[in-house]
Amino acid sequence: MTMANLIPAHPAPPALALPYPLALGRAGLSGFPSPAQDYEGRTLDLNERFVKRPAATFFLTVTGDSMEPLGIHEGDTLVVDRSVDSRPGHIIVAMVDGEITVKRYELRGEVYCLCSGNPRYAPIPLVDMECQVWGVVRSVIHEFAV
Repeated sequence: MTMANLIPAHPAPPALALPYPLALGRAGLSGFPSPAQDYEGRTLDLNERFVKRPAATFFLTVTGDSMEPLGIHEGDTLVVDRSVDSRPGHIIVAMVDGEITVKRYELRGEVYCLCSGNPRYAPIPLVDMECQVWGVVRSVIHEFAV
């Protein structure tokens, strides 16, 4: 999986008040919502919700299919935080031998590897190669075709 459109987060992004109902959505039948919920006065600021550390955050547009089984698809936007120390299990953005990639950071036996979600791609053992971690993926923004 390679990246396109590296976009820095603004240090002080403007707040955009979007309607944000108090009710949580369920994926099953849950009856009718209360009519009073229409009068809840909450808003949602996407920067506040997804950008925890603006000075250390950047956005990345994904290309490729290696992370699709983990919910990261071609065209998705990743919210990446450079201030988070990567640990096994994290999905990271890294420069490996001069190529930017998104993989899950794993410890397999005694070897650290970068692993795809798609089994068609072999793990990349981090032995005798240059790897620089750019940040940890905090969120994935996925748009549905309408």
